[in-house]
Amino acid sequence: MEIPPLAEVRRLTEKRRDAWWTVLLVDPVATPLVRLTARWRWITPNGITWAALVMGLAAAACFAQGDRQWLVIGAIVYHISFIFDCMDGKLARLTGRGSEFGAWLDYVFDRVRVLICAVALMGGQYNRTDDVAYVWLALAVVFLDMLRYIDALQIFKVRQGMRQKLKQRAEAVNGTVPAHLADTSDVVDEAASEAEDATPQDAAPAPSLIVTQQSFIRRFTKYNRIRDFLIAHRIRTHLISGIEFQMAVFIIAPLIGAIMWTTVAAGALLLLFEFAIIYKLLLSTKDFERVMASYDDKPVAQEAEVQQGSPAMSR
Repeated sequence: MEIPPLAEVRRLTEKRRDAWWTVLLVDPVATPLVRLTARWRWITPNGITWAALVMGLAAAACFAQGDRQWLVIGAIVYHISFIFDCMDGKLARLTGRGSEFGAWLDYVFDRVRVLICAVALMGGQYNRTDDVAYVWLALAVVFLDMLRYIDALQIFKVRQGMRQKLKQRAEAVNGTVPAHLADTSDVVDEAASEAEDATPQDAAPAPSLIVTQQSFIRRFTKYNRIRDFLIAHRIRTHLISGIEFQMAVFIIAPLIGAIMWTTVAAGALLLLFEFAIIYKLLLSTKDFERVMASYDDKPVAQEAEVQQGSPAMSR
């Protein structure tokens, strides 16, 4: 296939919003590599997914040694693994060779990599120190990773469900769908970015405020300013997500030699941002219920006229 220029590859493959770690430290390397590997048909997205898993297992083997030099090597290998993990989706979007099975494989291998690396890293420290706290820390890392992704996917479903119900109710009452509900790009991008699976778009976003976020915006007036600044740099507002948590545990902690306290701090920040997302969702559901109730308060005759036509017209 003819390989487009690098700027076009970025537009086609990079997500509209992504984790700051990915935007700043991974995409500048992964995107040029994708453009290079796209020249060879034998390199497939699923093949890169397998390579990411193999590199993750190699990182785990390094972590299990427990010594300082092996921790540093393991951190470097883990970062390479994550670069591969970002490349598979980019290659699939660029070449059109993605598949549903490939998406499943990528998701499952990510969870397997975190599980094995958490056990290896904390197990190596337990063998070195005999401190049982590392055993509990391994369980905490696996639990928080699982919690983050399950919660993100469920929030994504709830947000899409609310938007769809509002569209259906508005169309039933008014006969048309308001523009702010007809354009779903903002809510899908917002929710999907929280699920860490946003898709690239052809144009830069110009997000409009949606009805189910009004309460949050009123309570936190500076949110839009911060949000717009981050969006301009492709960074999502969920600054400490599953990706940043993983990088703190498996890269930063081994590099600085402070496994326990770095992991504890990263876990606390992850939970803080999760609670913020849940609070935002709570306010959104209240806005949703209020808007749905406003449609219910409209005269029944209005709906009847839409469905059956007025008596004057029937004559």
